[in-house]
Amino acid sequence: MMYMQTAFVTGSTGLLGSNLVRQLASGGVTVRALARDAAKAKAQFSDLDRRQVEVVVGDLKAPESYRRHLPGATTLYHTAAYFRDSYKGGKHWPELFRTNVVGTLELLGAAYAAGIRRVVHVSSIAVLGDSRNGLITEDMLQSNLDLVDDYYRSKIETDRGIRAFMDKHPDMHVSFVLPGWIHGPGDMGPTSAGQFVLDYMAGRLPGIVDATVSVVDARDVAQVMIRAAQAGHNGERYLAAGHALSMGELLAAMERVTGVPAPKRAVPKTLLFAVALAQEAWARLTGRPVLLSLATARVISTDYGRRFSCEKISREFGIKFRALESTLRDEIEWFAATRNAAARSRVG
Repeated sequence: MMYMQTAFVTGSTGLLGSNLVRQLASGGVTVRALARDAAKAKAQFSDLDRRQVEVVVGDLKAPESYRRHLPGATTLYHTAAYFRDSYKGGKHWPELFRTNVVGTLELLGAAYAAGIRRVVHVSSIAVLGDSRNGLITEDMLQSNLDLVDDYYRSKIETDRGIRAFMDKHPDMHVSFVLPGWIHGPGDMGPTSAGQFVLDYMAGRLPGIVDATVSVVDARDVAQVMIRAAQAGHNGERYLAAGHALSMGELLAAMERVTGVPAPKRAVPKTLLFAVALAQEAWARLTGRPVLLSLATARVISTDYGRRFSCEKISREFGIKFRALESTLRDEIEWFAATRNAAARSRVG
């Protein structure tokens, strides 16, 4: 990674962004890490050399907060997105559009003006449609926005906006990385994946939903991003969806890793939507976060049976996904260590 002397990383304190920062720094790259919260960034990167990782406090929605830190960077890694809150109940389209679509295009404009010509953008499996044989590849795009939720729509419109930007700036090299449901250590948010693990450990999951998920390790996605910057083709999409499995298989893996018994009761999709409606009503009354939102229920229903090909990243980058149990074990151990450290600091 010697040619990539300085990287600018958005969303640096998030699950994917923090793992990306660590991999870049370990490879000798100087990182400018954009973060909205200085305290969170300090906690996330306290063990890293400050000369190697420079925290830039700023917001994707405020280009003036980060613009002066872009010159001199050779590669832009864009992992930031408005995501978690869109699955906590209610409607969030204005914020999704402002952050994911407008914020991304403002970032690209600022990066181009600063001389950056290589970008790796974290897209999503949300931009892909279905296939007749069930195996989805990078060229199977979702064209019907009526079939997707607001978060998926924002990712689709973001990708379209980036491609329009590329048409006007043909010397801007952009590769797109499309992750599945990202798990792994370093989830300070937590994301929906981390919350799923915490809910499982606390026995809060109501049962087994008839659904399919694609679980991928954040460290593997970070590796795909780095390889995309090094050897990715301009305008190409790279699927990093990980392991396709049923929710029952995922819960069985959780039981093997933790020793905590998995729920056995089947939860039909009709009940799933009823629970989501009740959860959102309760959240509006109490202000507490929902365990299951309508947006999540729709994603579970829409994504049923979808499997994503990893052939392209295997062929072009030589990357294979680590074992699911390894990801879950490291994720759970990270949560345990983080909470134990927090408890010790309170006692001290």
